[in-house]
Amino acid sequence: MFIVSFRIFKNRSMEKRIKSGEEELFYKITGSGRAVVLLHGFGEDGTIFENLANALQGEYKLIIPDLPGSGNSSFLPGSLSMENYANSVITILDVEKIETCIVIGHSMGGYITLAIAEKFKERLTTFGLFHSSAYADDEEKKKTRKKSITFIEEQGSEKFLQESIPKLFSEKFKKENYEKVQQIIDRYVNFQPESLVQYTRAMMNRPDRTKILQEWNKPILMIIGEEDTAIPLKHSLEQSHLPKLCYIHIAAETGHMGMIEDSVSCTKIIQSFLDNQ
Repeated sequence: MFIVSFRIFKNRSMEKRIKSGEEELFYKITGSGRAVVLLHGFGEDGTIFENLANALQGEYKLIIPDLPGSGNSSFLPGSLSMENYANSVITILDVEKIETCIVIGHSMGGYITLAIAEKFKERLTTFGLFHSSAYADDEEKKKTRKKSITFIEEQGSEKFLQESIPKLFSEKFKKENYEKVQQIIDRYVNFQPESLVQYTRAMMNRPDRTKILQEWNKPILMIIGEEDTAIPLKHSLEQSHLPKLCYIHIAAETGHMGMIEDSVSCTKIIQSFLDNQ
């Protein structure tokens, strides 16, 4: 049984909470029109999409969750998978009585988007991968994630994010926009270490989902960072050839955070993609 509570603001946006026992899912709804879900990545919450939401809310109904363990959503104990997080998104859609939607997932949010596309295909009109990948982790990447888990468990989330967040941005952006990078660090350094460890294990264990890209019969959006060290340009370009039709935007001199580094261009390409679906 779910208990739903909400707050309505002057601009008619809403903050909602779904409670089931000790579990709580938080999400925001703003705008009106066709439903679009924005899924944030690792070490973030829904506020990462503030600029994008402001631009799109005039034409679309945006559902922006804090994934379990992030922001205002409670941590779900246990060993979770991308499918578990996908179930949480579907719970929100069910409560909102949204039968179909478009999902745009950033980074880990893209992994969850692909899990939704695999498990709940009928719920998606189509989807977009925002600095994300359908590849599973290779052995080298798994070793890196295991080191991250050890670091978080020994040093805590604050020190981990202080070191890892700057690496998500291009060198040029960091030099010219130090304050913006620091603002992101300050926003997320209080992340629960248990959540970061849980996410890392889920990412490390996720399966290859390139088959989803190959078999999807509608256009897919891929936003790629030219200087993204988390999702290498080479891997993204390889995957962009898999769908029958793929809208591609390569954000020049941009790392893994296009919604901040290349906000205007990324917003335009997302707007164009949505308008054509």
